[in-house]
Amino acid sequence: MDKDKVAEILMEIGVLLELQGENPFKTRAYANAARTLEGLGEPLATLVAEKRLGEIKGIGEALEQKITELVVTGKLKYYEELKASIPPGLIEMLGISGLGPKKIQALNKKLGVDSIEKLAAACQAGQVAELDGFGEKTQANLLEGITLKRTYASQHLLSDAWLAAEPLLENLRQHPDVIRCSPAGSLRRFKEVIGDIDLLASSKNAAAVIDFFVSQPGIVKVLAKGETKGSVILAGGIQCDLRVVSDAEFPFALAYFTGSKEHNIVMRQRAIQRGLRLNEYGLFQASAETRDPKLLVPCKAEDDIFSKLDLVFVPPELREDHGEFAAAEKAALPRLIEWADLKGALHNHSNWSDGHNTLEEIAEFMDGLGLEYWAITDHSQSSFQANGLDALRLRQQLAEVKRINARLADEGRSFRLLTGSEVDILKERLDFEDDLLAELEVVVASLHVPSSREAENTKRLIRAAENPFIHQLGHLTGRLLLEREPYPVNVPAVIDACAATGTWIELNCNPSRLDLDWRHWPYAKSKGVKCVINPDAHRNVHAGFLRLGAGLARKGWLTRADVVNAQPLKTLVGMLA
Repeated sequence: MDKDKVAEILMEIGVLLELQGENPFKTRAYANAARTLEGLGEPLATLVAEKRLGEIKGIGEALEQKITELVVTGKLKYYEELKASIPPGLIEMLGISGLGPKKIQALNKKLGVDSIEKLAAACQAGQVAELDGFGEKTQANLLEGITLKRTYASQHLLSDAWLAAEPLLENLRQHPDVIRCSPAGSLRRFKEVIGDIDLLASSKNAAAVIDFFVSQPGIVKVLAKGETKGSVILAGGIQCDLRVVSDAEFPFALAYFTGSKEHNIVMRQRAIQRGLRLNEYGLFQASAETRDPKLLVPCKAEDDIFSKLDLVFVPPELREDHGEFAAAEKAALPRLIEWADLKGALHNHSNWSDGHNTLEEIAEFMDGLGLEYWAITDHSQSSFQANGLDALRLRQQLAEVKRINARLADEGRSFRLLTGSEVDILKERLDFEDDLLAELEVVVASLHVPSSREAENTKRLIRAAENPFIHQLGHLTGRLLLEREPYPVNVPAVIDACAATGTWIELNCNPSRLDLDWRHWPYAKSKGVKCVINPDAHRNVHAGFLRLGAGLARKGWLTRADVVNAQPLKTLVGMLA
């Protein structure tokens, strides 16, 4: 087990102990140990093997034993027993926004609340508002959080769905009876939130493929198993359906099950207008619904279906009936950006604020990925909860980045770290003065403490966009998918302001954000506003979010020319000047 996973378990132990009402010094020891492991400069396995773990400050004998057990065996008996000792309802309540271990413990101790259902009842009866440290506002917020959790109970993040689907797809591709296979549905269309996973395969032996599918690792429950369809529940609670068709039917089934519903309706109407019938089984020369193979119009791939309906191929991400037909009729669909087009990112964090990697580690990792640049934009001073940098620390960081870049250049490497900051947009000003911002190569301005009023938030964002030292606005609406609604903001007005000032807007590709929403990008593009696809990385592995960002940018009709960080370093430096 690697250090990040060990640190994650230690953090969880601390939370579980807090739920139990343990001594705060004990719970804090686990959190501190987790942060210590995250900042290690050498492999955790090496420290364990050489029995040097106990030499690290804050790692006592008990912690050393637990960490060693995790690293060597991949399990920890203490952790499993601790989880089993706590009512599942208390752990589930941690998923409600604004409800931490201390409040859960108080609710449990004073009101006997040990489930979300009992919490809702206590709030509706007004009992929570009467508790010390809660009040009417907290009670109302908890009810809102419960409603959101229930609303999103059957929905899943796109990133989680891809993580679950890709191993299944890879295994299906290797099965000797599978001819072709693909994701379908909202997963293939890159919707930011999905209900379930749809997979499609073609085969001459559908039953064997279904048998293979329902026996895959990671399946919690088999819901249904037929001759041509299997439905299962995967770890994490995501339902996954596999349909198996003949290879001749595969292009039509793929188009149909990819959707969207609105897109499919228009496709069927176009077929009828041409004296044809389109369904999941084929495109037929018929005036009524049919599956007669004698009437089938042969199509080897989806491209052929579009061609028969006088359209150029429409990429799956665009199939939402949001203008793709008008463009496809004129062969005017843009060449959408690809993941491989991205050269770096301009909003990322290091361990100078709330990130987990050193500047040296970041430079080595990103250079190893073949990227050209990586901006370090740690939080500004007002984000004290994120260990934000004041002016002195920021200037110290600039010197350290300069030193690292000099070393890279001496070694003949072209990769560069860029200096920067994620500056808080405060009520009346930015968190840093202009003279300090002028020293930075990249500045992203973000609203972290919004108002409840749309006009106020919009005004603050526009004011930031008008500052000549701000290059980009970060996570414009502040949403957290399946957790927190966007804060109120007049997005078109902010886009208009950015168009006037030349300020870029971020597509924050953290899986929980994906903000700005893909629905706004066609308008931003029409106004000439550039996009920056940023992972908002707090760990090196978060660079992988760029793939997700590229998919959402494609869904927003964006090309390589529309995306700032698809430009090489030399071009970018000119754009930043």
